[in-house]
Amino acid sequence: MPVAGSGDGCENGRHEMGNREAKGLPYLIAASIWFLIFMFLSGGGEVRGESNKEEEETEERLEEIVVVGERLVLPTKQTGETVYTGTEITRKGIAIQGEKAKTNIYEAVNLLPGVSVETPAPYGLGAEQMNIRLRGVTSYLGAMTVEGIPNYGWAPIGPRSYVYDTENLGSIAVYKGAVPGDLGTGVGDRGGAVELRPRWAEEKLGFEFSQGLGSYAYGRTYLRVDSGALPKIGTRASLSYSYSETEKWKGPGEIGPRNNANFTLVQPLASYGEAKFWFNFNDLDLDKYRPLIYQETKDLYYRNYRKDFAEDLTGNPWEDIYYFKYNRASFTNREYFGFLTVKPYDGFTLSLKPYYTSEDARITEGIAAWGSASVQESKRDMDRMGLVAEVGYDRPALKVVLGYHFEAIDSDGYTKSYQITPSGLDFAGYGIYAKAGIDHINTPYLKLSGKVARLDWQAGMKYFTMSESDSKGYVTDWSTGRPVLVRAPDLDRDGRRWEIWLPTAGVAYNFLDNLQAYMSYGKNYIAPYAYWPLISYYYYNRYAFMAAGVTLDDLFKGYDFEESHNVDLGLRYRDRWFEVSPTLFYAKHKNLLTVVSDDRVMVWGKPASYYQNVGKATGYGLDLEMNLFPLPNLTLFANPTWLHLTYDKDISYQGETLETRHKQVVDTPKWLVKAGAIYRHGGFEVVPTLRYIGKRYGDALHKEAIGSYAVTDLRLSYTTQRLRLAREMSLGLELNNIFNKRYVAVIRAWDDSRAGEATYLVGAPFTALLTLSAKF
Repeated sequence: MPVAGSGDGCENGRHEMGNREAKGLPYLIAASIWFLIFMFLSGGGEVRGESNKEEEETEERLEEIVVVGERLVLPTKQTGETVYTGTEITRKGIAIQGEKAKTNIYEAVNLLPGVSVETPAPYGLGAEQMNIRLRGVTSYLGAMTVEGIPNYGWAPIGPRSYVYDTENLGSIAVYKGAVPGDLGTGVGDRGGAVELRPRWAEEKLGFEFSQGLGSYAYGRTYLRVDSGALPKIGTRASLSYSYSETEKWKGPGEIGPRNNANFTLVQPLASYGEAKFWFNFNDLDLDKYRPLIYQETKDLYYRNYRKDFAEDLTGNPWEDIYYFKYNRASFTNREYFGFLTVKPYDGFTLSLKPYYTSEDARITEGIAAWGSASVQESKRDMDRMGLVAEVGYDRPALKVVLGYHFEAIDSDGYTKSYQITPSGLDFAGYGIYAKAGIDHINTPYLKLSGKVARLDWQAGMKYFTMSESDSKGYVTDWSTGRPVLVRAPDLDRDGRRWEIWLPTAGVAYNFLDNLQAYMSYGKNYIAPYAYWPLISYYYYNRYAFMAAGVTLDDLFKGYDFEESHNVDLGLRYRDRWFEVSPTLFYAKHKNLLTVVSDDRVMVWGKPASYYQNVGKATGYGLDLEMNLFPLPNLTLFANPTWLHLTYDKDISYQGETLETRHKQVVDTPKWLVKAGAIYRHGGFEVVPTLRYIGKRYGDALHKEAIGSYAVTDLRLSYTTQRLRLAREMSLGLELNNIFNKRYVAVIRAWDDSRAGEATYLVGAPFTALLTLSAKF
């Protein structure tokens, strides 16, 4: 737990708040002026609806019923399936969530029921200080893919949601329960799966431009050019680039610059196939927001809301761990994906998806632990290369998909410690340092699906295996007067092979053309994770473990897959004016990473406590998607969720039993509500939205309660085609957190955290943003 530093005084906090809000005032004035000028010059006009590719791809979604208003979400499934087990957010659904949904995938899916997004940042910028939970399960236990190719990393495990511009996506699909077996989930999907469906190079020549300006010196520029299909050969390409940055809304430092580039290439192969290429690059530098301890969250209105890292050094190491330049991060991610699809015979499809990804990250953090104040630098380098190969058979009565996923993972990581001195930072040695080889994933899978009259059915099986290489441990030796790495056999870890069978099944019955009932089952998993916390705990209590004859490898023998069995039972109904989709869900989780007490090892007079895969939990609840189209130009939507997720047993910690049984899991609200409206008149569009998050807890015993909150946003836009130079131009004004609500957004804690262990990040205040976009 971080040591609480001296907080800002009441007057200082108000002074900073005044300065920050004053900096946002010119943007409000400019927004109003630009909006009036633009309307006067444009002379009105009609909105041009975006061509929605999703509407044409009927093989991937429920057959269309024509509705009056625009649809924000749609039921979806994978190719070769007949039962819709996921939800797809259309480009319109992404767009109404505003600027913050352009640079972060999780912000783009926040419209859905059962999805809880927590972030301290107002514009979607940032990395690894936000969190998302799908039906109560945290995001780093979920999966993310680009058309079946996995996106994930280590330390922390999980998807990298901040590396894409959503303008380059056609839509986003979310699977909260059962996950299709052919979806490339990498190392796991216990927290559900998100599939990104690219917006490939367009058939026609085009150029797009957008500019955003907002409070706290926010700026984002996006450019995209499409070559259009070349004559005769049909080759087409797209290239996009964006630059984003903003000042932090409190304290010194910036989020950014963020540089993103994307390139796609599509080559038709006559009438029998298609070859595609995807490249994505993202580079992000940022200064972190300072988390609060629980006591500080009790006084957000007068003292602690704008408490952050210090702008200057004090000369006191215990204070200087909060110096903002000691709390930074940088991330560089690259993706090279290939997609080759060939149809040699009618009904048969062959597919190859080779890929390579890399991640380089450097994170520095001031820490106060084990009687010293220091700065820790964490470095991680990860390279992944693999291949997804599939053969498909498609006939009206039967669909078959047989595939194989191979991946090789080369991952290196270490931590360095630096002592804080009056002259700066002095290297104090390596904290965690280990050398490992290359890990491998091998996953064959099979899916069958069909249709009998009004009954749709499907079943599948995936066999996931992961082979980990041996790891050699090292410690820093100062006997020569300078730091030297020497072998430490007790820090070695033997290689292991993990394996798990993952069945899926689904059935749907179409009572009417617009009424369907369905049920799905899927076994989800996440590979062993949280290696660094276990290694760190052993390292800093190394002599106690060695005295008991316990090695680091002994601790890792208690690691295993986390598993969940998920059942969804739902109904879908829609007509011209109304659509509703309630889903009852049930999940049984086992082998959860949970703290245990070890009487063999005594640390400071108490049994050692560390994580092992022994926990169990049960979750159930209701998701509800509702859309109402009372007028051709008015859409109303409401997406509430009720969720119950509790531990099945009490937890043992330092020899004591903690009564956690039947208590709601940490950071999991019972109620979530997303609601709003879309009103259009001529070229105008008005979109008010509301997000409600219920009461949560920061510890497993419910001693640290975090109250509920509601945030209201408003998006105004005007679109016209009556311009000579552009085929379409839009001007928008976004007002986020209109009522300037002060609330705790992020709870940084394990699911079984004890009181005093969690830290908290507050949500962003009111911000205003002006956007201008054009299509040529």
